[in-house]
Amino acid sequence: MVEVSEDVVARLGASVAAVLPLIALRVPAGPAAGLGRLGAPDDPALRTAVRRRAAMADVAGARARGVLARPGPPRPVPRGVGVPRPMPAGPVAWAGSPTADGSALLAALGDVEPLLAERLLGALELLVDDLRLAGVPDLTACVEPAPAGQYVVTESAGQSEAVAAARTVDLLHPGVAELIESLCRRLAAHDQLREPLAVGEGDEASVAAGHGAAHLALAVATASAVLGQVPVPAFVDRPAAVVGLAVGAAVVLLREAPMPAAYESALLAKARADYLLPRHSVGSVTVSGHRFALAESGFPERADFGGNGLVSVVDGGVVIRTGVEHGPVTVIARVLAEPPASVEAAGWDEVVEVGWRASHGRASVRGPDGGGDPTLARITPPWPGDYRLRVHARGRDDVDDPWAESYELVVWQAPAAPEVVHRRTDRLGHRLRGEPEPDRAPRPEMAYRWLRRSTLSEAATVTVVTGAPVGQVLEAFGADPARPEPMRDIAADLAARGSIDPWVAVLDTGAAVVAVEYNGFQGSSEPVLRQASARGRAASLYWSVDADRRLSFAEDGQMLAAFEPPAAGDLPSTVAAALTGLDLHDVRDRNAKGLVAVERFTGRGLTADDMARIEAAGIGFRIVPHMPPLYPYDPRRVDARLGLDLAALDALPEARLRDAAWWAVAEAASHTDLAGDPDIAESVATRTLTGAALQRARRAQLEAGQERWLWLAAHRATNPDARAAVTDALDAARYAAGPHASVLLDRARAKIA
Repeated sequence: MVEVSEDVVARLGASVAAVLPLIALRVPAGPAAGLGRLGAPDDPALRTAVRRRAAMADVAGARARGVLARPGPPRPVPRGVGVPRPMPAGPVAWAGSPTADGSALLAALGDVEPLLAERLLGALELLVDDLRLAGVPDLTACVEPAPAGQYVVTESAGQSEAVAAARTVDLLHPGVAELIESLCRRLAAHDQLREPLAVGEGDEASVAAGHGAAHLALAVATASAVLGQVPVPAFVDRPAAVVGLAVGAAVVLLREAPMPAAYESALLAKARADYLLPRHSVGSVTVSGHRFALAESGFPERADFGGNGLVSVVDGGVVIRTGVEHGPVTVIARVLAEPPASVEAAGWDEVVEVGWRASHGRASVRGPDGGGDPTLARITPPWPGDYRLRVHARGRDDVDDPWAESYELVVWQAPAAPEVVHRRTDRLGHRLRGEPEPDRAPRPEMAYRWLRRSTLSEAATVTVVTGAPVGQVLEAFGADPARPEPMRDIAADLAARGSIDPWVAVLDTGAAVVAVEYNGFQGSSEPVLRQASARGRAASLYWSVDADRRLSFAEDGQMLAAFEPPAAGDLPSTVAAALTGLDLHDVRDRNAKGLVAVERFTGRGLTADDMARIEAAGIGFRIVPHMPPLYPYDPRRVDARLGLDLAALDALPEARLRDAAWWAVAEAASHTDLAGDPDIAESVATRTLTGAALQRARRAQLEAGQERWLWLAAHRATNPDARAAVTDALDAARYAAGPHASVLLDRARAKIA
């Protein structure tokens, strides 16, 4: 690139300064603010206007990496992205991939979101087309002529017209992009542009927008001046090329330019205006040297944990001592408007409360090596003052299990006060405080830590049954013992159909039968457990990826208890004994604790060796599920959309209620493909589900659609509670009736009124 003299830059600066305010006024505030925030790297949440553009298609990238000899007529291309006619034979230059960009300007342009470039083009193209700069010096000597005998093919798919036009011009006139970038850099530092680029006081958005608009206007004027002296072919839209090159130059400038002096205070004012309490964040921090911190800036160099064994107050924040030496730990952060009502010590090993004084606020959770989870950045209030911090820690002694260790930080503003230790139970804390370590027996749930590394880690149901052979257990689940299938085939079939139909694998351990559902929950249902426990005991634990859990216990064909841990209310003595010593309020190892309870109740648990045997055998059985349980009438469960007069319902005799329930089934059937079906007709006539009808009803639960809802309506109509039979049957019948649901409900209301 030819060196441009200082005199030429000064003369160009005068021309640019004259039009810069006019151009800046035409830049939309939103895109301008997005560009203006590029120089604020400490606020990544604000940097949403520009991001890395997706890579081009493989074929385009391949063409960008070489020179292809391809004479012949060009293919049709959009306006402003094309080729000259007639086309001579010769080497081909391919524009369109970021890998082909040779200048910082074009590389920056590749980072711009296409919609942002298009919005700026739409706002500025008419202005650029009419823009005339007075006194522009001669720049033709600074631009290289187009190489002779070359033609250009450009790729426009997925990119802005402004971007494609800018790249095409730079290929036709190599060095144009570098010239514009160089001139913009020099002009941005020139005394003549100091006042036009200056931004006054205002809120964060207006200061950022003013900053971005001024630098983009500088780049637009400069690019317009250069391209005004370059022979741009007719097939390239000149305003699009100007805007494209200007946006790239503005991105380069704004990434490096310091933010306006008013921006820091404006950003702080915005942070304070937007800060709401309470706040709740969850993330992770990378620990190093057994430490992480909640600090306003940097990482504190020194910390003393000899006092409480967990937290050290330092200048600018606090440092927390971890059990793990290096690696990520989970951190929950809560910032409250007032002190917490109580101390939540259950489930935590150590809880310590300290005070510290913030010099400016906006403290972040960070590790010694820098960085940190954005969700834990600048979480404390953005103003100075005295604060209280309550640190909860668990799992610091479980150094062999990186998933066990986690922390909760609770922050609120409060006057300075002495340190308070609410709980001190882990061995690490005792060692740091110079105290004798407590002597504790290993927790029983530790035997199930292998579960986290198994195929059951995310979701499963484990059921253990005593007093029944494998065949009876499978029949209790609704599976056919005579129809085993390879587990791999079952999984492949379900994946191909996008289905979650239930299936189960079983293992006869001699003392008990262990049933495992990898992604099902039939073992937690009452019909399964009642039938399975007819001559012994059955217990199950179900858990899901949504952290749902259910512990269930049955004996001699009777349900004893079923609940989501921890249990509420009185439990039978046999169930209570199985839960003795298990802290179900503690979130750690809840699945493992549940399996301990199952093992205690049945006398047999699930081991890693059991799972290895089940998976080595690779045999599963498909389940035809039992019908759902029927519950007594409860007016709170009646869907208001049914529009029923509940007082009138209460006044009806049982015979009328039964008539209404089975009428709903028959009416719904008349609107489905099962109208006139003999099994439906027999069920309505006998008011029961028996034999073939029951089997069809069970199989219908594996499918979606009207048939499933019709059989559910028939099942619900058998409810011993007559009022529940009416309301629940109608609830299912309306779905079975499909588009005729409103007619069905209108007629049902008339029968009940």
